[in-house]
Amino acid sequence: METDCTRDDDRVNDTDRPTPLPSGCRLLHIGPHKTGTTSIQGALFAAKDQLPAHGVEFPGRTRHPMEAVLAAVARPGMMGDAVPTEQHWSKLVQEVRATGDRTAVVSSEFFADADDDETIARIVEQLGGDRVHVLVTLRPLVRIMPSQWQQYVQNGLRMGYEDWLEHMLRKAPYEQPNPSFWRRHRHDRLVERWVRAVGPERVSVVVVDDRDRDGLMRTFEALLGLPAHLLRSVPDTANRSLTLAETEMLRNLNKEFRGNGLPDELYSRLVRNGAVMHMKNTCSPTPQDVKISTPQWAAEAAARIGGEMVDGITRTGARVLGDPALLSALPKPAGEQPGELRIAPDVAAHALYGALAAAAEAPVRHSSPAKARTVHQTSSAELVKVLGHRCLRKLGRR
Repeated sequence: METDCTRDDDRVNDTDRPTPLPSGCRLLHIGPHKTGTTSIQGALFAAKDQLPAHGVEFPGRTRHPMEAVLAAVARPGMMGDAVPTEQHWSKLVQEVRATGDRTAVVSSEFFADADDDETIARIVEQLGGDRVHVLVTLRPLVRIMPSQWQQYVQNGLRMGYEDWLEHMLRKAPYEQPNPSFWRRHRHDRLVERWVRAVGPERVSVVVVDDRDRDGLMRTFEALLGLPAHLLRSVPDTANRSLTLAETEMLRNLNKEFRGNGLPDELYSRLVRNGAVMHMKNTCSPTPQDVKISTPQWAAEAAARIGGEMVDGITRTGARVLGDPALLSALPKPAGEQPGELRIAPDVAAHALYGALAAAAEAPVRHSSPAKARTVHQTSSAELVKVLGHRCLRKLGRR
């Protein structure tokens, strides 16, 4: 069953615009991941200079204050990246306070990683206390799972999709290899945690309808009291999902990487921000590319959990915008997918070039020495070549 980014052509009924939030509030959009956060952040950042005319501010100098929020929830950064510091968070708090009586919007899916009441209460207090209104955006779990798996692979995961589903859905306590998954995506418990901090009257849950591409933009405009169509989607190829072949190539590279004991900093620079980023920016999937497909048993399990989460969210008393039934609906079964699992030569070339370009741009400084292996005596560029060829032999040269 295909569950990644599948949309049907049914007409989506227009709904009344939700009541705007109080002027001067702090709208805290907490995600979670894979629920349209990147799209909203891009649209808000693109409209940053227009928002003040309507009494709204988007604090920060970047689209997504990831380092600040990771520091606030005491989570490490991406594999090999610099560790976020309290200074990142303090600076964001100061920028929010500087907005004064205007409405301020802070959006980060990493707020969903806060898993204890003390951390959440501190975040709420520092961002404005009783002025904070929490917004949770949700999509069906069955659509989130393939996207989240390939995102974990981009951060070093070596486990295949079906094996990963077994661990997440069938192997208690369902925490390995990614304990963050259910912390983010047990959505009823996520809503409960934030309701305990601010009360149900200051939590809104938006159910994203994938058939309505602009629906989430219109909802944000209504809540913020913005003119219709002020927020517009910004193309972002760097955020696209990987195809199954691309993900499998990267997963096998992750195995080689870990097997040779290479430093995490090397992975961050050459793989995630080099090879993968360049490949995503320069290569667009075609109809012949195989997408990540979720088996029927897992789709049904995810739908059952979705139904449980709807009941839990309803009990919190939080305001729900959209159709909660979407969270437990099974997508239509997809027919047999065309093509074969292979990496096109141009895609492999772009990935390899991205790694080489990243290696040439600046040297990687290792925080810890690599294991003493002969392979480390080669240059970074030559090392990436060797690893790339090994993955290609496994996946693309059958």
